[in-house]
Amino acid sequence: MSYTFAGIDHVQLAAPKGCEARARQFFTDLLGMPELVKPESLRSRGGAWFVCGAQQIHIGVEADFAPAKKAHPAFVVQNLDALIARLEMHGAEYQLDEALSDRKRFFMEDPWGNRLEFMEMEGN
Repeated sequence: MSYTFAGIDHVQLAAPKGCEARARQFFTDLLGMPELVKPESLRSRGGAWFVCGAQQIHIGVEADFAPAKKAHPAFVVQNLDALIARLEMHGAEYQLDEALSDRKRFFMEDPWGNRLEFMEMEGN
């Protein structure tokens, strides 16, 4: 019997207790990701879920939270310049990175210090 990986359903990022309002401000208001309603059976755990293309971003509460400074998700964006303009309009900080010649990308931190990468392949 063989199997194949079909993709990634979601990426979970950790955040401290009480993170929900800041998560909504960042992922929905700033980045423009719609929020998903968490299943009733998981709501008591806190956190929030967001739509990112065909995948989801889950913000999960971690009791002894420490931000991920190296490990990170990389979001593929169509029209990265428009996202950069939106971030600049809101005064959000980000760092452009030109280390890879086949893509335009930048890094930023979520409200809790987790590293996030946003990229667009050149020619797209």
